[in-house]
Amino acid sequence: MPDIQWTDDLTACAELVERGDAARFRTTMAAPPEARLALFPLWAFNIEVSRAPWVTQEPMIAEMRLQWWRDALEEIRLGEGIRRHEVVTPLSARLTADGAGLLDQLIEARRWDIWKEPFEDEAHFRRYLDQTSGHLLRAGGGMLGGALAEAVAADAGFVLGLAAWFRAIPALEAAGRLPLPDGRDRAVEALAAEGLTRARALRARRREIAGSLGPLFYGLPEAVAVLKLALATPARVKAGALETAPLAQRLGLLRASFGRW
Repeated sequence: MPDIQWTDDLTACAELVERGDAARFRTTMAAPPEARLALFPLWAFNIEVSRAPWVTQEPMIAEMRLQWWRDALEEIRLGEGIRRHEVVTPLSARLTADGAGLLDQLIEARRWDIWKEPFEDEAHFRRYLDQTSGHLLRAGGGMLGGALAEAVAADAGFVLGLAAWFRAIPALEAAGRLPLPDGRDRAVEALAAEGLTRARALRARRREIAGSLGPLFYGLPEAVAVLKLALATPARVKAGALETAPLAQRLGLLRASFGRW
C-alpha cells in the first residue's frame, strides 16, 4: 500500500463514522493504524450513501444525491478528474477500480431505500444484503491490499448485513417500509439461524484469511450476539431490543483484535 499520512480529511471521515456508525467506529479504532486509513473513508462513504435516501421526502432529490456519489466513483474508477471532497479524496487514495465498480453496484441497490415498495421476494432481499454489506467488504479487501474469497465475502456480508438490518427494522417500519419479505417469527428465526451457521463457517476458515484483512471482521462477534438474541426471541427484532452489553462488546472486540473473531 502507498504511504499515506493522516490528514484533516481522514479526521473528518473518522468523526462522521463516530457520529453515524458507533459499532464500526469501535472496530476501526481497534484496527492497526494503517488499516484505519482505508476503513474510515470506506465506512464514511457507506454512511453518506445509506442516508442519502432519507434526508429528503423528494425521490428525485434522493436520486440526484446518489448519482453524485456514482459520478464520484466513476472518476475514481477512471483515475482522472477526481473531485475534492472530505470523503471522496481519502477514499480515492485506496479504492481500486474494481472496488469502485462494486461500490457503484452498492449504490444501485440502495435505490430501493428511496421508495416504499417491499422487496420483490426473498431472493431480492438476499441480493440487497449482498450488494450492500457484501460489496462493502469486497471493496474493503482491495483497500487493505488483498482480496476476499467469494465464499468468505458472501458469508460475512450476510452475517454482518443481517445483524445490522435486524437492528434497523423498527426505524424502517416507523418510516412506512416493509423491511422483510416475511416478518413472521419463524422467518426471523430461520434467517438468524442461517446467519449463525454462516458465522461458524467463517470462523472455520479464519486461518485462510490474510491478517491484513482481519479488521473487516472485527464486527463479527457483536453481529453473532445480535443474531443469537433474534433467534432466541424473534420479537426482539420488531421491539428494537437487540442491544448487546457494553462489556460483551469490549471483550468480543478485544478477542477479534487478536485474530479470534
